[in-house]
Amino acid sequence: MKTETQSTDRKRTPSLVLADPQAAVRQSLRHYLEAHEDLRVVAETGELARLASLIEWQRPDVVLVSAQYGPVLPRFVRAIRRAPAVSPVGDRVLPKVVVYGLGNEHDFVLSLARAGVDALVAAEDGVEVLRTALRSVLRGEQYASGIYSGLLLREVQRWSVLQESQPGVRLTRREVQLLQLVASGLSNKEIAEVLCLAESTVKNRLSLLFDKLGVKDRTQAAIFALANGVLHQPLPEPRPLPDA
Repeated sequence: MKTETQSTDRKRTPSLVLADPQAAVRQSLRHYLEAHEDLRVVAETGELARLASLIEWQRPDVVLVSAQYGPVLPRFVRAIRRAPAVSPVGDRVLPKVVVYGLGNEHDFVLSLARAGVDALVAAEDGVEVLRTALRSVLRGEQYASGIYSGLLLREVQRWSVLQESQPGVRLTRREVQLLQLVASGLSNKEIAEVLCLAESTVKNRLSLLFDKLGVKDRTQAAIFALANGVLHQPLPEPRPLPDA
């Protein structure tokens, strides 16, 4: 009977997968969290590519990932959000994503926020702040270090202005496809490769799309996509758009 109780308690303990390119950091964080938090670190890795398979295999409650992976991280997070993560009982379950070790690269921080990260923890913050962030996301809340509060507030304000100024804009399937790729952080060259188009064609089409949306740049276009639920729509198949 005691064994069954212990097994049940263990199952209820939140699980975590940790990713950091530095082995020493991973080991230190793992030992610290398991000693100070009611968490099970079920896996760790130094490779972002392996993290995807670990998430699929382990179905963790939380993914704790270093900001050192750089610009590819927002796209990785968005891919996680689109993945068909299903629990044994058939419910769709997505892990909470906590990114730590962030600096003052505002565009990077905003791209992570738009990608759907649940907590943003600055490099200057200590492990106590990281623990607070983990507790927050496990309660179903979101968390951001204090140094990002002004930045995120300005983002929300821009989001509100765009939402109010562009009611009822209707997008074609092709425009949705372009907007999703832009919001995912892809450059014109990368979009051209995905769609098998000339880079100049992509540039022209984006210019027309931005005019239609009434936005000035890629950041505002991404805000529009977030505000209007474009990022949550199924990503259209990356078929080439006709040049004509």
